[in-house]
Amino acid sequence: MKRYDVIIIGAGAAGLMCAASAAARGLRVALLDHANKVGKKILMSGGGRCNFTNYHVEPGNYLSGNPHFCKSALARFTQWDFIALVEKYQLAYHEKTLGQLFCDNKAKDILNILLAECEQYGVEIVTHCDIESIEPIATPEHRYQIESSMGPWRCHSLVIGTGGLSIPTMGATGFGYDIAKQFGLKIKPRAATLVPFTFKAELLALMQSMAGVSLPVTISCAEQRFAEALLFTHKGISGPAVLQISNYWHPGDTIVIDFLPQLNIAEQLKQWRDRGEKAGLTKLLAQHLPKRFVQAWLEFHGAQPYLHLPLAQLSNTDIEHLADCLQRWACKPAGTEGYRTAEVTRGGIDTDEVSSKTFESKKSPGLYFIGEVLDVTGWLGGYNFQWAWASGYCAAQSLPLNPQG
Repeated sequence: MKRYDVIIIGAGAAGLMCAASAAARGLRVALLDHANKVGKKILMSGGGRCNFTNYHVEPGNYLSGNPHFCKSALARFTQWDFIALVEKYQLAYHEKTLGQLFCDNKAKDILNILLAECEQYGVEIVTHCDIESIEPIATPEHRYQIESSMGPWRCHSLVIGTGGLSIPTMGATGFGYDIAKQFGLKIKPRAATLVPFTFKAELLALMQSMAGVSLPVTISCAEQRFAEALLFTHKGISGPAVLQISNYWHPGDTIVIDFLPQLNIAEQLKQWRDRGEKAGLTKLLAQHLPKRFVQAWLEFHGAQPYLHLPLAQLSNTDIEHLADCLQRWACKPAGTEGYRTAEVTRGGIDTDEVSSKTFESKKSPGLYFIGEVLDVTGWLGGYNFQWAWASGYCAAQSLPLNPQG
């Protein structure tokens, strides 16, 4: 029987941060994971360079059934606190765009920092450890007993940081939700998010004809709007703009895309027409849009004849039709690529069940939930990592220091 003050299940971003922070306070900590190595999502994130936080973190960058829940943790462990940790280890990093911070070299640099912190304070990290059961017990020293493939464990405080359902090939499971249900906590509906959209039939054929084309857009859904890049794929659309808006999309919702966010194309077309511009429409639009997009898009929307008309022959009605399909294009995606490629899981453990200050279950003393397993989902751009750091750190600060006393 192995005995610890704190056992943390899930050696991802939140679990590693919680383990290091708890051990730094003098607690005996074990960090258990069923995978063969820790921090897999850290290693693959940001194209292998880990978008570890953002300069502009605010509570408004997060979705939750309770939008106030994240405020306390984000205020007590800010992006500046994590940046200070990074700079303590002299890690080279840069801002890519919109406040997003990436490693100059490899994502492994971030993981190595967390592992160094864990090693410094004596965290025991155990991989290949499958959890078979968790049961509450009542002894003076311990409140939970864990049966695992590596034998039994006991602890006074148990922290669940197992993440969501996203990217099952990296080891994601519903374990954290199962534990929450076992102890009577409510679960909000879950969905794959920060994920590409898929299409069917004619729209799919259109997207496939432009696969590989990328362009800046403004995309909106459910009164939320993002201005970033869109990428056409063989399944539909992807890119930062699409991943961002997927946080707010539900099946059946319409999305609206402006492919010329920096231009009023109706006014521009009228100016070209009125000044007797001789160049063809394709050449003129290609000043602002990829040529392959212009041809495929206008043909699909029945505007192919305009490509061969002199601009002088375009009526105001023609121009408005062109503007509609280029700047006010509305569609309903068939779905998303699902958890296979989703960066995070929207929904999760109802935050009403957990203290926003300590992350302890309101129903089961000594049981804590941190990170993605909770109903807190951040935007693309380092926000979900910052939530992992903040929730892990704040939970660690609340763990009792003298559990045997």
